[in-house]
Amino acid sequence: MTAPASRPAPPQAPRRPRRYDPNRSERLVAAAIDVITEHGVAGTTHRAIARAADVPLGSTTYHFATLDELLTAAFTAIADQVADALEQRMRAAGDAEEALAVLAEHLSQDLLTGNTLLLAVELYVAATRRPALRAVTEAWMQRSRRALELHFDPLTARELDALVEGLVLHQALSTDPMSDEQLLHALRRITR
Repeated sequence: MTAPASRPAPPQAPRRPRRYDPNRSERLVAAAIDVITEHGVAGTTHRAIARAADVPLGSTTYHFATLDELLTAAFTAIADQVADALEQRMRAAGDAEEALAVLAEHLSQDLLTGNTLLLAVELYVAATRRPALRAVTEAWMQRSRRALELHFDPLTARELDALVEGLVLHQALSTDPMSDEQLLHALRRITR
């Protein structure tokens, strides 16, 4: 008896070369920020982020186990950027009066412009329901207070920080937002 003839193996599709992408997690964070800006936290999904980052869907969960983890990374990046700007401004201020002026500039130039305002509001709302994001807001507030404490006592720094948070929401929602002069006047009232 003769052995059955072996069939040739079917041709395999050529494998796509793996894309070397050492900065993929940073690109995913940047894409998440873009998606949050465009669709809000409620409209942010792994799929939307993968599409915006031009990566396979599995990459999002490879680098970030959950959507909350990816949102936390994105909002932390924004919070760190804004906190860094405040720290630089406070270090450059010569005294408390100058610190108030640069705090007003921080509000109008770093927090109330571009996508930062929208992202801050999205973070505030999302943090009310997601503990991981609450940790981001708490860390951001602590950094802000430490920067303010370069010129103000801890209680005043906390009050100024709370006022800044409220002013961000007021400016975001008001049909008649405060002018830069009004912002500075409100900040000065806390320190008198």
